[in-house]
Amino acid sequence: MSTLRQDPTTDEWVILAPERAARKPFDCPTRPPVPARDPGCAFCPGNEHLTPPEIHRSPAVGPWEQRIVPNRFPALSGGKDTERTGHRLAREMPGVGAHEVVIESPHHDQRLDDMTPDRVSGVVAAWRERYRFLAGQPWARAIVVFKNFGERAGTTLEHPHSQVVATPVVPPDALHRYSVASRYYDDTGHSVYLDVLERELDEGTRLLTVRGRFGAIVPFAGHVPYETWIVPRTLQPSFGQLRDEDLADVAVLLRDIVAALRRTMDDPDYNVVVQSAPIGQELAPAFLWHLRILPRLVTTAGFELGSGMSINSVPPEAAAASLRAALAIVPTS
Repeated sequence: MSTLRQDPTTDEWVILAPERAARKPFDCPTRPPVPARDPGCAFCPGNEHLTPPEIHRSPAVGPWEQRIVPNRFPALSGGKDTERTGHRLAREMPGVGAHEVVIESPHHDQRLDDMTPDRVSGVVAAWRERYRFLAGQPWARAIVVFKNFGERAGTTLEHPHSQVVATPVVPPDALHRYSVASRYYDDTGHSVYLDVLERELDEGTRLLTVRGRFGAIVPFAGHVPYETWIVPRTLQPSFGQLRDEDLADVAVLLRDIVAALRRTMDDPDYNVVVQSAPIGQELAPAFLWHLRILPRLVTTAGFELGSGMSINSVPPEAAAASLRAALAIVPTS
């Protein structure tokens, strides 16, 4: 029988319908072999001239491990003018912002779950450094860090990469999440995210693992099958507050969870999204930055679009059990 669960971090209701899993098995893509280098790929070494001038490279000299460049087709770019114009029912403003690409590896075929911990740490560090820089721009109100893997997740280039977008307004999803967290804090004096994590640590059924100052959980009211969060165990509202000494723990959790999803669900497409407090709210104790890993196993259809509700066909407790079993055999080197 179906049930409805409420996500305490958004107040949204999710339909948990395990019987729908029998309707059609998840159809994960068959991935063709990927070469170690693609001569036509703008992100491969030797083709640096095919990208816009780089913003950053690591290391600064010699062969690079990560590069950061502006997106050739940015959603937002340049300018400082954020003045709204037009009628109050037809307002607009210039497309102020930034849209950057983090090239995660020189190897065309190197997936996130195949990288060494040091390389994944470098990727997470690159996200954080661009987050910090862009958050300091006077027009910035939010920074969205994300990775798309696979066609269903929205990627158009095979070479391992992720993206950072800075916006002059707070996106509606981030605004809603922050508003719910603020109301919860006003009511209880606690962060809803720390309370959620503490409950999962106590209960254990949806807990995947703990590493350092971070826990990995399958949320009680996950919006998609096998949705997974990496959450700090200490108060850090902003992703920019991620400490150097914690980079390795976040990197290993991210890499190993993606590897566990690959084993459990036959290599699904997925998105990784960093949820963070809006710019200017970094010291407010209501919010907690966290990483969401979202496998793309189902297609959003008419009901979801018409209602704004999600249907999850895999009980989070069952998803967590499968992922724990897969984590137990993921190589740790």
